[in-house]
Amino acid sequence: MVFSSLLFLFRFLPLVLLLYYIVPKKWRNFLLFIASLIFYAWGEPVYVVLILLSTVVDYAAGRCVDHFKGLGKPGRAKAAVAASAIINLSLLGFFKYADFLIDTVNRIFQTDISTLELALPIGISFYTFQTMSYTIDVYRGDAKVQKNFITFGAYVALFPQLIAGPIVRYKTVAEQLDDRRESVDEFYEGVKRFMAGLGKKVLIANQVGALWAQISATHTSHLTTATAWLGALAFTLQIYFDFSGYSDMAIGLGHMFGFRFLENFDHPYESRSITEFWRRWHISLGTWFKEYVYIPLGGNRKGKLFQMRNILIVWFLTGLWHGAAWNFVIWGLYFCVLLVAEKLFLGRLLEKLPGVLQHVYTMFFVIVSWVIFSWGDCVDGSGYLKTMFGLAGNGVFDQTSIYLLLSFALLLLIAVIGSTSLPVRLWKGLSQKSSVAAFVFTGVGIFAVLVLSVAFLVNSSYNPFLYFRF
Repeated sequence: MVFSSLLFLFRFLPLVLLLYYIVPKKWRNFLLFIASLIFYAWGEPVYVVLILLSTVVDYAAGRCVDHFKGLGKPGRAKAAVAASAIINLSLLGFFKYADFLIDTVNRIFQTDISTLELALPIGISFYTFQTMSYTIDVYRGDAKVQKNFITFGAYVALFPQLIAGPIVRYKTVAEQLDDRRESVDEFYEGVKRFMAGLGKKVLIANQVGALWAQISATHTSHLTTATAWLGALAFTLQIYFDFSGYSDMAIGLGHMFGFRFLENFDHPYESRSITEFWRRWHISLGTWFKEYVYIPLGGNRKGKLFQMRNILIVWFLTGLWHGAAWNFVIWGLYFCVLLVAEKLFLGRLLEKLPGVLQHVYTMFFVIVSWVIFSWGDCVDGSGYLKTMFGLAGNGVFDQTSIYLLLSFALLLLIAVIGSTSLPVRLWKGLSQKSSVAAFVFTGVGIFAVLVLSVAFLVNSSYNPFLYFRF
């Protein structure tokens, strides 16, 4: 089940909201826990066992850590943290990376080991990181142990952000799990945010994604340089509106149930360096790796050499986290090289350039990165990059590239503008001038997005979020 489906919009969500506000407050976490398990089991009932196992493991680990710390036995507390990490990472490794490892071994040693052909449990990369962060934070003293299993289960399985984030660390919502206050204003904010995300996904991401699907399915021998860049731009916009749209919907749903999740995107395509880009893109993932990998490795405290090593480790793992394929590892190392270069010398050079050139530099490398990221979706990944840089000898443009550009020009323009902070700034300006006009405009906008989205969903095929695959 996905947020941008008629089943979720008109059956699951209204029913859960109705029950949520009917039952007494003491039962609301239980309701969210059961509803979240049903939500997850709708597409993959077998893998509910995995999420329940992770819940039990980390609940028990947290209790053990708290118990042993209270007894003054830090060694045993650390062993409980280690056990939690080993079990969680083993589950993630087995289901996500077993076939990748087998394929790699077969290629290197020319063996013929059969792959397991396991279906990837949806959301396992996200909820694994969440549950691990809980146990670590309890050990560090950054969060209090949760003694109520149902409350902890509601945190792990919470359906608004279960499938594709944002990665919500336990300490961020600990107080809200035990004592949150729902209100009409909070619910209204949630509806606005959810509808903004739904519009991003259905009206922009899905539509511009059709352009990318058409171009990526074309063999590179039939692509010109202009068409290849047009496709790369389309995917760049698709993945932003798809993922940020999901995050908006998750944050909006959180508001409806009284939760406040941290932001996951901050207009990353306005960045003027790769370093800034990664402060604005998938913020929850970057924060997780910083808190639980980069800083424990020493961060930048032991000199440049160790800092570069730590960045390499973080970005190798970041690439691998995104998918069990070498193009994701290359994608992570690609950003590692750029980030290291900016820290060593490139950052100082960028500061001397006009802002426009800084932005062009950033978006050039970001767009190229998304081609590497989407390698598996292309008929010929390496050939696609060659075509982009005019190395395939197919010409700069042709009638097809002109036709596609003219056909999608308005949509691309809307998407480009929508990826900036301009709409938000215009909205704030309107709100300051007239709260009544802003309220009316919001109501009309919500209704329009809902009607248009439903119209598109009725006639569309199944179109899950891109990050469901990772």
